[in-house]
Amino acid sequence: MILFEKYLIEHCSPTLGGLKTANLFNYPYDDETALKADVKKWNRELNKKGIILEIIKQNTDTALIYVYRVKKLREDINNENAKKFLYKYGYEDFNTYYMIKRLKTRLRESEEFPHEIGMFLGYPLEDVKGFIENAGQNSKCSGCWKVYCNECEAVKIFNKFNKCKKIYSKLFLSGSTISKLTVSIQNKK
Repeated sequence: MILFEKYLIEHCSPTLGGLKTANLFNYPYDDETALKADVKKWNRELNKKGIILEIIKQNTDTALIYVYRVKKLREDINNENAKKFLYKYGYEDFNTYYMIKRLKTRLRESEEFPHEIGMFLGYPLEDVKGFIENAGQNSKCSGCWKVYCNECEAVKIFNKFNKCKKIYSKLFLSGSTISKLTVSIQNKK
């Protein structure tokens, strides 16, 4: 099994399945050329299904890979509450290209991890705010993210994501390709 594919299945099944805006994973590598080739290969495969892979931060032996659905990201950030929140962190232009470019800058230059990244992963705004305001403490529960507001709804979502991961892992191990498992969602231009 190819390591990059294993990471896509383990960390990104809800995004591949069209259930989630995005996932993020830290990928260990020892050859930068091979890393970039993997990202390029999977972009060729998955862009036509509405998914983009980007290296948003890179160290000498690990890369933070952001796997996202462009359409869902646009929907998540294209409301007034999200825009007001992100504006406080220097996001002034709300097209996806600029937003991700700004996130990369924040990851590179911020002394603290930019927790607004939750907005880029499809987390509820109130939970992202709650995490920041509480410094990651005092959550009602946690799963894919720490929950500060709608616990019942979040638990249902976590269960759905876990079920998706189990099904995708099983199908992948029995021979299904990532391309075949990825749900196609058309992007609006």
